[in-house]
Amino acid sequence: MRMNFLNDGWKADPVRECLAGLVATFALIPEVIAFAFAAGVDPSVGLYASFVISVVIAFAGGRPAMISAAAGSVALVAAGLVHVHGVQYLLAATVLCGVIQIVFGLLNLQILMRFVSRPVRTGFVNALAILIFSAQLPHMLHVTWHTYALIGLGLAIIYLVPRVFSAIPSPLICIVVLTAIVALYPMPVTMVADLGHLPDGLPSFVIPHLPASFETLEVIFPYALAMAMVGVLESLMTARVVDDLTGTPSDKRRESMGLGLANIAAGLFGGIGGCGMIGQTVGNVRYGGRGRLSTLMAGVFLLVLMVALRPVVARIPVAALVAIMIMVSVSTFSWSSLRDLATHPRLASTVMLATVAVVVMTHDLAAGVAAGVLLSGVFFAFRVSALLRVETSFDAAASTRLYVIKGDVFFASSEQLEDAIDYGEAPAASGDRAGLPCRVILDLQQARLWDITAAGTVETIVDKLRDQGHAVTLEGLSEAGAALLRRYTAVHPDVV
Repeated sequence: MRMNFLNDGWKADPVRECLAGLVATFALIPEVIAFAFAAGVDPSVGLYASFVISVVIAFAGGRPAMISAAAGSVALVAAGLVHVHGVQYLLAATVLCGVIQIVFGLLNLQILMRFVSRPVRTGFVNALAILIFSAQLPHMLHVTWHTYALIGLGLAIIYLVPRVFSAIPSPLICIVVLTAIVALYPMPVTMVADLGHLPDGLPSFVIPHLPASFETLEVIFPYALAMAMVGVLESLMTARVVDDLTGTPSDKRRESMGLGLANIAAGLFGGIGGCGMIGQTVGNVRYGGRGRLSTLMAGVFLLVLMVALRPVVARIPVAALVAIMIMVSVSTFSWSSLRDLATHPRLASTVMLATVAVVVMTHDLAAGVAAGVLLSGVFFAFRVSALLRVETSFDAAASTRLYVIKGDVFFASSEQLEDAIDYGEAPAASGDRAGLPCRVILDLQQARLWDITAAGTVETIVDKLRDQGHAVTLEGLSEAGAALLRRYTAVHPDVV
């Protein structure tokens, strides 16, 4: 089964795959260099990592056509470590990050992605589109009119050329045309060479020069754990986006373990950690990438461009790359979600907007997803707790008060149940059949006790009623509910 999956990942059109991978490569260059600066390391550290991660993940990953490389979220986590302890500690943390991600895969922790709702995923995609666009703003501020002209021409090529010619991805044509224009007619615009030092050789195997001690582990472990969690989260979210775009499934467990292997390799070849890059991935898929070859070629082309064609790449105007990233931003954003704000439930829309707001404010995709998941959980608990109903009746002849409880009893609804019980009734005097109840029945046949809070609430209700002198009976309790009460409370009901 796994072998068939691997074979299927390499069966896509090789020409289209290579061209799509080449487009993804050009989209990687400016972001990887920018992320390297954010982490406080030389651009070559990010570029080498991107090559190694792309090659390893092409074979070991669980989502064909996904582009993985040195990512901004991981760079932001690692920045503090580099600032305080230096690059060697970063390399060690990257290796440990990969080990942790493999453990995540072995423990099947990727199933936690089931708790990420559709509004959170939509918010994640929209926020990322906004971040991709905002990342281009520094390249469009305080520049000459030539830059705006080139960006406008680049966007025109990207969007208009496919209407008449689609054999070659239009972003690639955009790069070639704009580079040729700047070469023939020199103008004051920023070039790729101006973004930072480009690598001038192949990556080499390195072992971090650090003492093998508990103190070293104590320093790198918190950063490695954070990098691992952020990386897995972004990769699995990106994989889910590709699943939706292509209508094909992916192996999330394999993706987590493959990312771990890729990050171990990146650390051992002098690179920073990385994960799935949704902007570049969407661009790859939009221009025909469907298999593993596009992922592999994105890394291979990156190394070739950075080393063998370094002088040519250095002459590419940044305006061409900005135009490509604007296109990626526009295509990534879920424009239909704006229309859905008027038709979808308000709570779902709130979750989506909150996810976007947190990501945009913090520039942390993991924080946005965590906030969205938390809100989704709170809203879900609120909706379910609102379904709890307690119906009461009084049989004067039998001097019995009956409470029929319907719905789910758990931490969010337990207080509601407790408040529905009247503890102020005093039992009738002996022989006074028309008085207040001597007996209280809690009918739980249509209720379900979910957690220890629910069990504790039932115990509290029983104790309070008995303190008032009532005889309390539980009826209709399920086997699971009875087991919960016996295990965590002093109440030992008979199951009816």
